[in-house]
Amino acid sequence: MRCDTVRTVDFSDLGTDIRGSLQGHRWLIVKVAELPQATAALAFSELEDVLVAVDHRGQPVNEGLWMRAVHLLLVSDVDEANRLQDSSGINQVLATDQPIEQLLW
Repeated sequence: MRCDTVRTVDFSDLGTDIRGSLQGHRWLIVKVAELPQATAALAFSELEDVLVAVDHRGQPVNEGLWMRAVHLLLVSDVDEANRLQDSSGINQVLATDQPIEQLLW
């Protein structure tokens, strides 16, 4: 499923030319399991003006530098969402079951 109003790309769909693969997209979508491999994509997303959404549902959030690149973070727990919204600097932290593509702006 893709967002109908903005161009998105999943981290798993990026090619070997990560920066080139990001060009022309509005959002990069990263799953929690992909975060350790997504460092270059997170760095290039800022250079290419691509917003980053991370689906972290089902796993506890280990705070780190990766959060600086994230604009939308999905988590499982409402209390965790509220805590991270206050402390992380991420634009929007939500606890929801909605597909991530429906929450992009």
